[in-house]
Amino acid sequence: MADEKDPSTPKEPAAGAASAAAGATPTRPPDTAAAHPAGTAAGSTPPLPTPPMTAASAPGGVQAAPAPRSNAATGAAAPAAAKTAEADGVSRRGFLKWTTVGWVAFSAACTSGLVASTRFLFPNVLFEPPQSFKVGFPSEYTVGEVDTRWKDAYGVWIVRNSDGFYALIAVCTHLGCSPNWLAAENKFKCPCHGSGFYKTGINFEGPAPRPLERARIVLSDDGQILVDKSVKFQAEKGEWTKEESFLKV
Repeated sequence: MADEKDPSTPKEPAAGAASAAAGATPTRPPDTAAAHPAGTAAGSTPPLPTPPMTAASAPGGVQAAPAPRSNAATGAAAPAAAKTAEADGVSRRGFLKWTTVGWVAFSAACTSGLVASTRFLFPNVLFEPPQSFKVGFPSEYTVGEVDTRWKDAYGVWIVRNSDGFYALIAVCTHLGCSPNWLAAENKFKCPCHGSGFYKTGINFEGPAPRPLERARIVLSDDGQILVDKSVKFQAEKGEWTKEESFLKV
């Protein structure tokens, strides 16, 4: 029959079935990308703009401290640079220190050399009292006394007896010490080794091997007594009998 439909031909769903199908939950979401080319689904809230990264403010208007930056961002360059700068600073200080020490040593050496060179220009001169000198007039001396006024200045004693004057050199004949005149004991006594000498200069005790030496003694043109230590007279050689070893008055 013409009205009969082929059972194999699919039938269109009825209007009620279509409505039921429309009310059912779809098993796959609709392709919103195709419906909305801009990428925004219909009826959805548009994305808010991202605010700039600024330091958050604490209540009361006080700005909070920024979070510390990680070493991962800056790397180990800062500590290494600090160590390098520190090492460079120490080496510079050490260099300046040793440079100063070197200049001081160099200056001291130059000064020493200059002093030595200057000293070399002047001869070694030993300033001693004059060997020839005047000791006053004969009337200034007392008979029988030993005058010690000239011992410290010229190293002699002037002795006057009833016949005249003689000058004894104040040097011990043992080891060259300077004896002292002991008026209470009426003798010359060496403080070094105990040598003793009479008023005449003859040795009588201690290790002194010979008498004291005499110096040349004469009258000068002005009438004063002149003593010359550059000329010496020794008793053991018989020189005390010479004219200038004794001044007669």
